[in-house]
Formats: sequence, structure tokens, C-alpha cells
Amino acid sequence: MDRLRSAKVVPVIRTSAAAYAERAVEWLRGAGLRVFEITMTIPDAPALIRKLAADKSLLVGAGTVPDPVTARACLEAGAAFIVAPWVDKALAAPCREHGALLMLGAVTPTEVRAALGAGADVVKVFPASSAGGPSHIRALRSVLPSVAFCPTGGIAPKDIGAYLAAGAAFVGMGGALVDEGRIAAGDRGAIEAAAREVMAA
Repeated sequence: MDRLRSAKVVPVIRTSAAAYAERAVEWLRGAGLRVFEITMTIPDAPALIRKLAADKSLLVGAGTVPDPVTARACLEAGAAFIVAPWVDKALAAPCREHGALLMLGAVTPTEVRAALGAGADVVKVFPASSAGGPSHIRALRSVLPSVAFCPTGGIAPKDIGAYLAAGAAFVGMGGALVDEGRIAAGDRGAIEAAAREVMAA
């Protein structure tokens, strides 16, 4: 949790090929980012997690985790946190067994309470931008002040400060940071420029 709070931004790596995901991590790491969420929509994602987690300077987690079997595979590969954009209490047990952090998705106060009841350490507010943006996070925090929120979905670098000011513990960023078209084209400069913009924000 301390490393996530310190990082303030969690790049969500979601690509159609593992090679693109690995390239994205390499480029973002070169720009100074050290925390990565590797989504299960990437082919053979646990193998990529194992490869990245071998570097102890990185904090690597698994995203869009559909079930406890997948969660255990990712945790055994070295994932330090498990993320699902919904509430699934079955993910809590493998996380506790491995001493890993669990992030579950919610939008409304009722869903936030359900996520906490299911064992979430962090509540991922998804989709954040279409749910109301920073003002929605501020509203949730007004009634749930002790909850660590990670808004994700549709967040641009220029929005980071507003989300943090609204009470987010940190934010997740996907498309604005990990543009598969640019990765596939080998446009390292564009990815690094986006990363520098995030670091500055």
C-alpha cells in the first residue's frame, strides 16, 4: 500500500500481445515508472508477471482477475496485488494466503461497502470518468473517509491532480499511457512523453 500511495499512478497494461505489454513496461520503466498492473486479457499474462516480478525494483500486480485459480497463478508468479473491476469475495483467500493486496471495483456507496466486505484493501472506482470524475470520488470520500480509492478509466494526465485532491489514494491509467498503436509502431518517444507527462502531473 505504501508503494502504491507513493507512486500515485498505476499504469494498467492491456495489450493484445504479451510482446507489446513487455515493450510498454520497458519503455515506461525507462521513463521512471515502477508500478505495473498486468491484465489477464494479455495472452499468457502470468508468465509475463513472473518475468517482470523477478526485478525487485518493480511492483507488479495482476488486473482483471476473473477467479481464484487465476489469482493464485498470478500470486505464485510474483504478483504483489490482485485487481478486479467488480466485487468477488473468492479473490480474498488467495490474497491473504500470499500476503498480497486486493483491489475490487465499485461505483456506488453500496458497492463500496460490498467490496470492503469481500476483503478489499483498496476500492477501484471504475469507470471513473463516466461515473462523475473527481467530484464522484469527493462524494464517496465524504461518507467513506477511511477508504483507499483508486479511480480508473478514462483518466488523462491532466486529471491526476484533481483526482488526488478529491481524495484518491492513487489512480489507474490505461489508454492515455499505454497506446497499443504507438507501441506496435515502435514509437517509444510518444510512450515516454506520455510517461513524463504523468510523472510531472
